Amino acid sequence: MAQIKLEPEVENIFVEIDKGNNFLLSGGAGSGKTYSLVHTIKTVIAKYPTVKIACMTYTNAAVKQIEERVDHKNLNVTTIHDFLWDNIKSFQTELKSALIDLINDPLVTKIKSSDGIVPLEFFNGLKDGIQYKEWVRINDGIISHDEVISLATIMFKNYPKLCDIVKDRFKFIFIDEYQDTHKEVVEIFLTHLKQSQKQNIIGFFGDSMQSIYDEGIGDLFSFIASNDVVEIQKTQNRRNPLSVINLANTLRSDGIIQVPSVDINAPNMSDGVVLPGSIKFYYSTEYKSEELYEILGWDFNDTAETKELNLTHNLIAPKAGFSILMEIYDKDPITSLKSDISRKIKERSDKGLPPIEYTDDNTFDEVIEKFDIRTSKKKGEFEAKKKKDILLENPETAALYEKVKDKPYGEVRKIYLDKSSLIDDKKQNKSEEKKKGSKRDNLIKHLFKIQHHISLYRENNINEFIRKTDFTIRSIADKRQLRDIITALEKMSDNSIEQVINYAHEKGICIKDDSFNRFTTENEYTFDRVKVVPFGEFQNLYHYLQGYTPFSTQHKVKGSEFDKVVVILDNGKWFDYNFEYLFEKRTDKESVVKRTEKLFYVCCTRAKKELAVYFQNPNANIIHHATALFGAENLIKF
Repeated sequence: MAQIKLEPEVENIFVEIDKGNNFLLSGGAGSGKTYSLVHTIKTVIAKYPTVKIACMTYTNAAVKQIEERVDHKNLNVTTIHDFLWDNIKSFQTELKSALIDLINDPLVTKIKSSDGIVPLEFFNGLKDGIQYKEWVRINDGIISHDEVISLATIMFKNYPKLCDIVKDRFKFIFIDEYQDTHKEVVEIFLTHLKQSQKQNIIGFFGDSMQSIYDEGIGDLFSFIASNDVVEIQKTQNRRNPLSVINLANTLRSDGIIQVPSVDINAPNMSDGVVLPGSIKFYYSTEYKSEELYEILGWDFNDTAETKELNLTHNLIAPKAGFSILMEIYDKDPITSLKSDISRKIKERSDKGLPPIEYTDDNTFDEVIEKFDIRTSKKKGEFEAKKKKDILLENPETAALYEKVKDKPYGEVRKIYLDKSSLIDDKKQNKSEEKKKGSKRDNLIKHLFKIQHHISLYRENNINEFIRKTDFTIRSIADKRQLRDIITALEKMSDNSIEQVINYAHEKGICIKDDSFNRFTTENEYTFDRVKVVPFGEFQNLYHYLQGYTPFSTQHKVKGSEFDKVVVILDNGKWFDYNFEYLFEKRTDKESVVKRTEKLFYVCCTRAKKELAVYFQNPNANIIHHATALFGAENLIKF
């Protein structure tokens, strides 16, 4: 293998490797951490040609990116969950015992059997043992992502031999985007593996300022302080123009101050000089996106390089035109009542109160009355209102309650509506590849097939179209008929989703398969709600999820970069984040401010050329702090 010229930070990594130390490469946005990771892997392969290397990262997309850059038989690239499962799945006896311990542990609330406390032999009859899937069915021994981490934690803690096996198998374990990794996972590698006297190196790559997921560990400060990990900082920035770098540095709180890259070929350099770029803070008393777009003057049809970032999908839905579907999947009143029942059960259990007696054969209405679900009492009210009564006051929600009130609670309990079933697997642009393991439900997947088949035809990909559909072309007349069918489908925006599904089925464009039929049978309530929605709503959703719009959530853009970025500072009724608190420098809301600051940092550092942020109706204090961040000359009122 040819000699690789190493950047200084990677040279420092190998100084620590030679000492037998675990390490952390910390770098801000655009610093090229993945580049350093790849070169570290290549250098390990060159220096230690016989050892196995494990590399873990947060998403399947990141796995593919690393695999494309390094292709070697000694390298095993996976998600963290897949790595953990791969190393514990063979020990079925211990797995079953560990899962039973979790089920029976009163302190573990999320991993429970419907049978309550279970005996030690509970899983002995499983034909395929404990299995890892995209869904959870504890009684059948089927676990998902969260359970894998909990099980792996017990396994590595209780079985030192497993630690020996992993250290023997992988002399180097590298974890990319470490800040998003569960605390329990980090403890497996830095605490539990210590039970083995065998030697290996654990390396972390990431940025504590980009820890925007609550389940992530966030930082390794305590492990650095205890000398379990040696930190190596990477301060260069290859992505952002100077104005964005300076803004980002004011937001950082971990001691890293970024400087422009010295590489004249870096994306943010031109003729050996870092690009100045621009940062603007726009504000007005009333938000009008058309006015903001006009002032910006950007081409928002260039969805690959121009993005509007909002905090939530709910804020995007009305702009992108799928608010009815979002309302169904995210704010269903029956699903909300079911959640209230679960909350009441937990509250009573936590307080040591006797359980409320009911059975799955009771009607849904009877169970709601037994649990007495009420809103919080408001000022001036003698007592809190029953949520059921509030539903009955509104004709639309009253009709929904009427549909289920006389059904057995056991049947209603199976109704599941969640926005991840609707909007999972969002692309940033149309060329981005689809990820594995989409959470979309089978109704939304069926609608995607219909729209995808239309797209295949319009893109003149007729061979692929014929392969995926039940339509047969034998003559010129068939071709004309197909053209007319596709044209008719495209014009059915005002027709109901059910009408479009039936038409596409009858014409052989998209047959109702077993998955679809099973969904409509097992999810009658959901199908009844969705089938009456205009098909145009779904067409808009399709265009959003396929990357044909400029909209994205602020969390989704982590790891991406665009020429022009506008960040909409709207909390969207999400209490975990608050842009007012951030700009007001609220010291009494530290956790919310810190969480919001990190998300704001991620959003700002996506911009390669121009960054704009928008704040509706800011007070004088917000304007004062925005001036300090952006400069008076960059504040624009409209």
